[in-house]
Amino acid sequence: MPSSLWQGSLWRQGWGAQLLALAAGGLAVGGFSPFDLWPLPLISSALLYLLLYPLAPREALWRGFAYGLGLFGAGTSWVYVSIHQFGAASMPLAAFLTLLFCACMSILFIAPFAWSYSQLRRHFPGSIALSLIAFIGLWVLFEWSRTWLLTGFPWLLWGYALIDTPLSAWAPVSGVFGLSLLLVAGGALIAQWIISRRPRRALVLGSAGWLGALLLSIPLAGHQWTQPASPALTVALVQPAIPQLMKWREGFLQETLQHLEQLTAPHWDADIILWPENAIPAFQHRMQPYLQQLDAQAKTTHTSLISGIPIYRKAISGEATFHNGITSLGEGEGDYLKQKLVPFGEYVPLQSLLRGLIAFFDLPMSNFARGPADQPLLQAGPYQLAPLICYEVVYPDLVASMGARSDILLTISNDTWFGASIGPHQHLQMARMRALENGRYLIRATNDGITTLVDPMGRLMDQLPQFETGVLRGSVQAMQGITPYGRTGSWPLIVLISVLLGLVVVLKRR
Repeated sequence: MPSSLWQGSLWRQGWGAQLLALAAGGLAVGGFSPFDLWPLPLISSALLYLLLYPLAPREALWRGFAYGLGLFGAGTSWVYVSIHQFGAASMPLAAFLTLLFCACMSILFIAPFAWSYSQLRRHFPGSIALSLIAFIGLWVLFEWSRTWLLTGFPWLLWGYALIDTPLSAWAPVSGVFGLSLLLVAGGALIAQWIISRRPRRALVLGSAGWLGALLLSIPLAGHQWTQPASPALTVALVQPAIPQLMKWREGFLQETLQHLEQLTAPHWDADIILWPENAIPAFQHRMQPYLQQLDAQAKTTHTSLISGIPIYRKAISGEATFHNGITSLGEGEGDYLKQKLVPFGEYVPLQSLLRGLIAFFDLPMSNFARGPADQPLLQAGPYQLAPLICYEVVYPDLVASMGARSDILLTISNDTWFGASIGPHQHLQMARMRALENGRYLIRATNDGITTLVDPMGRLMDQLPQFETGVLRGSVQAMQGITPYGRTGSWPLIVLISVLLGLVVVLKRR
C-alpha cells in the first residue's frame, strides 16, 4: 500500500473510515477456526493501527467501536443461533439482542483500547517506539481484561490464530497472550513501515526483535516441557447427540440413560469413560440408585466413569444451591462444581427484571450457582484430572492453575447451543491451546460435537464428526512436569506490559 494512500482522507474521517474499521474487525475472524487463515488478524491489526494513528481520542473511540462491532459481530455470530433456535426468540428479536451483545463487548473492550492508545500517542507524535509500545501493550492488556471483567468473555484472543504456526512454540512459555503480542506486534510494525516510508531505528529494532522471536520458536518447538508419567491409558469419549429440545423434556430421562448405556456397553474395558456435560439430565441426589449401579459396574471392570450431572448442595446457612457439575465413579472419585458460569445460559443477571420477559431468559437449568475456587481435582485411579466444564476451558489462567496439579486435562461440553455455526470450532481451538500451554493431554466429550483427543502439543489426535452419535476411543498418558506458563500463568507478561505502559504514562506527564 503506497504511503500516499495512507495519507488520504480515507483513514481520517467520515463514514468510509468507519465502514473500513467495521470490515477490518470482521476480517480478523478469518484467522480463527474453522477458517484458520492466521495472516488475517495480522492484516486486521495493521489496518486498525493505520485507522487510529491520525485520530484524536474522541474520534478514536468511535473508530474502535466500529472495529469491535465488526470483530464481535462476525466472530460471535453464534449468539444469534443460541437465542433464536434454542431461546425461542423471533428472528428480529434475536438479531437485536445479538447486535446489542456485540455493541456492549465493543464498548467495554475495543473502544476503550482505541481511546487509550490515541490518548497516549498524541503526546508523542514523533516517537515510533512509544506509539508501538502503546498500541501493542494496550491491545494485550485489554485482551487480558476480557478474562475477568464482568465475569469475563475471553473469546477471539489473537493468539489462538497462531496455534498451527511455528510461533505456537511460545505458548508453553508465555501463554496465549504472548502469541497475541507477537501477532499484534507484527501488524503494528507493518503499518508503521507504511507510515514512516523509510527505515527508522525503532522500526528496524522492532522488526529485528519480531524476527528473532520467530527464529527462537525453532529451538522452543523441539523442547519437551513435560514427560509421560504412565503407560498408555485407554479412554472412551461418548457423544450421544441427543437433541437439545429433547434433553430436558419430562419423561425423556429413561430413554437418555438407555442411549448412554448402549453406547458405553462395548467400552467397559477402557481405563476412563467420559460422558459429556449434563449427560445425566437429573440432579445427582435424585439419581443415587442409578449412580450406585454405574459405580458398581465400573469397579467390576476397573474403570473410571466420569459424567456431567447437575449437583445440589446445601450450605451451612441452610441455603440450597444448584450447580453444573461432574462426578467420577468406579475407580474414580470426587465431584466438581463449575466455577465460570455462562451469563443467561447458566445464570441470569438482573433476573428479577428479566425472568419471564422472553423464553431465552427462562432456559432449562439457567439458575446455577458458582462453585468454589479451591476444589480438589477429580481422581481416575491413581491419576489427577483437571475438570473443566464447557466455557471454563477458554480461561487460560484458570486452566493453568488446575493443570499444574493435574496429570490429564478433561473437558466436557454441550455445544449443541451453537448449532451448525462457527462456535464449536472456535471452542475446540481454545481447548487445544490449553493442552499446548500446559503440556498435557486433553480429553473432550461433547453432546453432539466436537468430541476430540488432543496431545500435549495442542495437535488433534482424533475426533468424531459433529451431529453424529458415536464413541471416540484412543490412548493418552499422564504427564509430569510443568511448563513455564503452567507455573506462573499470565502474570509475568501482564506485569511487564503494565510496567512499560506505566513508563509511557510517566514520560507523557513530563
